[in-house]
Amino acid sequence: MKVKTLLHGIAISVLLYGCGDLFDFHPYDTRFNGEQNINANNIKRIEADCLNKDTLTIAFISDTHGSYGDTEDMVDDINNRNDADFVIHGGDLTDCGTTKEFIWQRKRLAKLRMPYVALIGNHDFLGTGNEVYSVMYGNTDFSFIAGRIKFICLNTNATEYDYLAAVPNFDFMETQILSDTELFDRTIVCMHARPYSEQFNNNVAKSFQHYILRFPGIMFCLNGHDHCLQEEDIYGDGLIYYGAPSASRRSYLLFKITPTEYHHEVIYF
Repeated sequence: MKVKTLLHGIAISVLLYGCGDLFDFHPYDTRFNGEQNINANNIKRIEADCLNKDTLTIAFISDTHGSYGDTEDMVDDINNRNDADFVIHGGDLTDCGTTKEFIWQRKRLAKLRMPYVALIGNHDFLGTGNEVYSVMYGNTDFSFIAGRIKFICLNTNATEYDYLAAVPNFDFMETQILSDTELFDRTIVCMHARPYSEQFNNNVAKSFQHYILRFPGIMFCLNGHDHCLQEEDIYGDGLIYYGAPSASRRSYLLFKITPTEYHHEVIYF
């Protein structure tokens, strides 16, 4: 009897081993291998590489969710240009916030020859996506300084919290306005959902404008989410919000910033 039981156990073990990938983690399981804390790691590279640069070239991409082939082509195009100092991803890396989607996009974006940072989008909050993002990329509000320009990257996906959280986080913005003032002269604010979109907490849209205008040398704002090319003075105060198309539109924005001005163009690939 013991021999039969032993043989039975061996048979099951062989069967399970032969099944390979038949058994997998739940799609919203937050365990994964590979690179973590990507934003902080890449910010160190960006700040070191751009420390003494007076001219920056930045590629702004967004909403790569579901567009894996287009993302690969976009990465190839940015690499082949070979003029971007770094890349900013405006969020919505994933469709459903699954761990595998994050891993799939991480694999593609890792092929960039220059460092990149990624904001969180509203799709990235679905399921346990915000937990995966926090481990893979880091804080949902963050900043860095490149060439005396401070980049403020904000979580503006208020509806994902049912308006119960401080999104946008004015305390964070206040801190960023007052800190490191000796290290930067100009500011660029990046977000996924811009003011007056359905994801933004439009009850505080006017307060948001007030804080944005307090940043030293505010130049312009960047956003994703709407999947289309945008260039608009939302508040009528002269501050332009530039929206990047989704990867499926096979285009992205490229900004060249000099000590006295900036130029931008739409890159089609």
